Amino acid sequence: MASFNLNRRKFIQGAGAVLTLSTLQVKGLSFKDAIRNFRVGLIGAGWYGKSDLFRLIQVRDVDVVAICDVDNNHLQEAGKLVSERQVSKKNPKLYKDYREMLANHKFDLILIGTPDHWHARQAIDAMERGAHVYLQKPISVDVLEGEAILRAARTYNRKVQVGTQRRSTDHLIDAKKRIIDKGLLGRISHVEMCCYYHMRKNGSPPIMQVPDFLDYEMWTGPAPFRPYDGLPHGGWWRTFMAYGNGITGDMCMHMFDTVRWLLQLKWPKKISATGGIYVQKEGKSTIADTQTALFEYEDLHCVWQHRTWGAPADPEYPWAFIIYGEKGTLKGSVMKYEFTPIGKGEHIQREVVYERDKFPNDLVEERIELHTAPATRRHMLDLLSAIENNHLPVADIEEGYISTASCILANLSMKLNRPLVYDPQKKICIDDIEATELLRRPYRIPWRHPY
Repeated sequence: MASFNLNRRKFIQGAGAVLTLSTLQVKGLSFKDAIRNFRVGLIGAGWYGKSDLFRLIQVRDVDVVAICDVDNNHLQEAGKLVSERQVSKKNPKLYKDYREMLANHKFDLILIGTPDHWHARQAIDAMERGAHVYLQKPISVDVLEGEAILRAARTYNRKVQVGTQRRSTDHLIDAKKRIIDKGLLGRISHVEMCCYYHMRKNGSPPIMQVPDFLDYEMWTGPAPFRPYDGLPHGGWWRTFMAYGNGITGDMCMHMFDTVRWLLQLKWPKKISATGGIYVQKEGKSTIADTQTALFEYEDLHCVWQHRTWGAPADPEYPWAFIIYGEKGTLKGSVMKYEFTPIGKGEHIQREVVYERDKFPNDLVEERIELHTAPATRRHMLDLLSAIENNHLPVADIEEGYISTASCILANLSMKLNRPLVYDPQKKICIDDIEATELLRRPYRIPWRHPY
């Protein structure tokens, strides 16, 4: 894996920052690599799609050839902002149908920032057209979609970086090196993960006419068709299991992936979960407001809990992981980590690294998450190195598949009210025909499931 130290880099500042010669000392990049004109496309130009693309533009002079979105307002705004930010000042071509965009251009890299129910189909179609992919998490809505993406990546020899940028977060990399890898925790047998954000949208808006600027049929795509009751891609969609996997698929996926990376874990031996809609029963939302999941390994339990109501167990760590070892405890979040030894020893703490001075445009970008911007830039650089030097990215699609599928299986366990044992070779839940049938969701006609 290429090692990057963003604190040592010198960048040309501005809307479209270009790597300077000093940056070329970074392991894995050469001058020839750095001046290569990457042809880039974006599918899904809403909030996070644009944010990911802007982070890429900040670390490489790419050619953003085309942008696709079913919302013409998002599309026009993204086209304008990208033409201002990329060094060439070129206006990207704008599309409402990603298939037309892929057919009309040759891409080196496609960024996908659409809702979860589109991830698998679009990622595979992009790879079939020869592009590498930056894919937002979770990678899929059902388990076998994830298998299909992994298979496509290996078949077409494409690099896929999943947007689990905790693996590229400076203070968490430091925690891995200083605490985990040096054995300061001793033997580890219990991990807790949590999210207590009040992030579950739960309104009851009336059915209304689809606005002229939105192609709602295309937005829905392979998912079940719901009567239109508001701007679905403004975050309202996340409250429905038809389009994603609730808080567990969204937030647990991040923290569980982080823990697996820190502790070098692969597939859990058994997964179980309980929960449901216990408190926020009003409204249309179909995702659980309360859930506890257990991911079991040999001599190790990883426990997830979320509540979208009430107070967090620890206000300092409302979305976090806690790794318990016989010699100490490691708490971590997107904002910081702290190691507390048992008995004598050094208490170690480190805060998130910001890059406001290096990238002043971060301060004026609408809805930017300043604390994650440095990690996303590092994530982009790692993907570029993987493409140019033929190594797996730090958040390779296989890792995204394991983390995503494990969270989907937790939801299935909650639904079926029993533990599940998944066999990733046979693609079945062992001794559970009903659960196995749920590994693949039906697609709405005429869309075809990729597995």
